[in-house]
Amino acid sequence: MDLGLEGRGVLVVGGTSGMGLATASVLAAEGASLVLVGRDLERARQAATACGAKRVLPLSANVRDGASMTHMMSEAVDFLGRLDGVAVLTGVLGHDPIDISDERWVEVFEDVTLGTIRVVREALPHLQAQGGAIVTTAAYSIRAPEIARLPYASQKSAVAVFTKGIAKAHGKDGIRANCVCPGAIETDALRALRARVSEERGIPYEEALERVMVEEWHLDVGLGRPGRPEEVGELIAFLLSQRAGYLTGALINIDGGTNF
Repeated sequence: MDLGLEGRGVLVVGGTSGMGLATASVLAAEGASLVLVGRDLERARQAATACGAKRVLPLSANVRDGASMTHMMSEAVDFLGRLDGVAVLTGVLGHDPIDISDERWVEVFEDVTLGTIRVVREALPHLQAQGGAIVTTAAYSIRAPEIARLPYASQKSAVAVFTKGIAKAHGKDGIRANCVCPGAIETDALRALRARVSEERGIPYEEALERVMVEEWHLDVGLGRPGRPEEVGELIAFLLSQRAGYLTGALINIDGGTNF
């Protein structure tokens, strides 16, 4: 299916690795012009090369810094000419318990929730010019929070509510906003865990992560496997395209059928 993204200008925040880089690669294959943003400029440059886009700008910015976001958006729009879509894949998964310090709670809030808000807030004036799409990321765990990750899940829940609010408030401007909730996705960290478990426990490589998911994490996944980053990237690219023209305000699980 042609997503109609040829020549469209898309900003991917958190686009230098994992699901973000996978999203950039799908968008590049569809012909979109891209701006890839990460905290590390060299890593952003590597991602820009890896994604295969014909026209791409790597940028370094920190979502915890409002001034950095303002400068980043200015550079992105100058490069793209017009902004048609924004994907926000910020918020590193934390393993913080509920009794972390107030300061750490603030750090999680700034990284996960306020980081997303800052990107969307900066993008809205540009999207209002001609309409466009926003995709944010939460997590399946907002429906099944665990005490060990409660700060993270709480903030991702806020992202989901925020996204729904943007969809309701700005639909009249031709702006669509949807929130994707990934489950266990085999990014670099989980791939490394698969290799380590296989080596240490003598489990076949192709079974190691699947067994950990069931036996230790108690994830009953319908498809019986973790997801692949490109599968999330394909969903996000679809949501950014006009093929999803009547889809907005949605909270979409991509978790292989995980029970919660």
